[in-house]
Amino acid sequence: MKRLLIIGGGITGLSAAWSASRSGARDLEITVIERGDRLGGKIRTDSVRGYLLEQGPDSFLTTRPEALQLCEELGIDGRLMPRIPRPVPTYVSHRHVLSPLPEGYSTSLPMDTAALAVSPLLSEGGRPKEEDESVSSLMIRRFGSEAFDLFVEPLVGGIHAGDTAVLSAQATLPRRPAGREGSRPQFLTFPGGTGELIRALEEQLTGVRILLGTGADAIRRRGRGYEVELSDGRRHDTDAVILAVPAHEAARLASPLDAELPELIRLIPSASTVVIHLAWRRSEVPHALDGYGYLIPSIERSDLVACTWSSQKWAGRAPDGMVLMRLFAGRFGRRDLLGTPDDELFALARSEVEAALGIRVAPQLELLHRWNMGMPQYTVGHLGRVQDIRARAAVVHGLFFAGAAFDGVGIPQCVGSGGAAAASAIALLEQKK
Repeated sequence: MKRLLIIGGGITGLSAAWSASRSGARDLEITVIERGDRLGGKIRTDSVRGYLLEQGPDSFLTTRPEALQLCEELGIDGRLMPRIPRPVPTYVSHRHVLSPLPEGYSTSLPMDTAALAVSPLLSEGGRPKEEDESVSSLMIRRFGSEAFDLFVEPLVGGIHAGDTAVLSAQATLPRRPAGREGSRPQFLTFPGGTGELIRALEEQLTGVRILLGTGADAIRRRGRGYEVELSDGRRHDTDAVILAVPAHEAARLASPLDAELPELIRLIPSASTVVIHLAWRRSEVPHALDGYGYLIPSIERSDLVACTWSSQKWAGRAPDGMVLMRLFAGRFGRRDLLGTPDDELFALARSEVEAALGIRVAPQLELLHRWNMGMPQYTVGHLGRVQDIRARAAVVHGLFFAGAAFDGVGIPQCVGSGGAAAASAIALLEQKK
């Protein structure tokens, strides 16, 4: 019997378990441990007083195939639904005045660095550099500082809660992998929120042992495998380990196994963020709300990054006659908001929507969720660091890394990362027969 332990029960870890359970490998014992009391990680959908509150991603992109393929394998793709059509997908707030993003900017940046690199229209001197550089450096050179500040930075900085002066262009700017663009809307979710994906995985994972409320306190080498000390005092022996946890946790667990690995992983920092939910009667909101929300550029010097009009974006997010909004607070390199009192955060959000949308009455609902070190930062050189981490892990033998800290923050990227880690682990275990 070969044993595979997956540490972390978020979408990455569950995708790894799903792939491993469907691999056809025989005599394979798969265990997933999750320190928290629920599965899903950053995918969390709460239902409160008739509102559907997304604490993490509210949808996934179909321009990458991994998440859609997983939905098809689970048989839940028929439940997927697109955004409500709106004339203005996204606004940008500048001095609290909302202006539509130019056409072509609303879902990604107006460029593809991979495509530019091979375009016959560009001279050798005009092609993008092969070496990595910051997003701000590359994009200001391409579009100028004003277009960057008002259009590009809010998109990239908003997605990553990051500082574009240090974010890696290679790791964060969009490339266009072969997906299903055109056959499906770009963004999809479920009537019950993204949490439906987690519930489907939990219900359909067979041959997988899932331990909730159980973390990994330490990993030690034992022969050709590992002994994992669990938080409940038990010990778990395994032949291979997939670490599907945030970077700081992966670095801690790797420390007893190799001197270099934790130092490499600690070079991937993270930002802490807060999600704030507010709701009003539609009659109390003067703005037309004819889009999905707005981005707040870094030059506005606000702790807030964006405001999504959840009930205008997706059906079934709020009771009839109500408007639900979701604001995101926290930027890498700015002040840490995790310890800020709830009342101060709610006041910050109310002040923002009053200035931008003219809402002058108290909301009917106020709730928030804090994510401690929840958003990995792909600083310049990130792809090279990930390559070094995996090369070093191969020397350790039987240890694999997956998740948003390494391969992308979107649901499709996490699904793909978990699947790839599972495939590598299974291949290694098959060699040990």
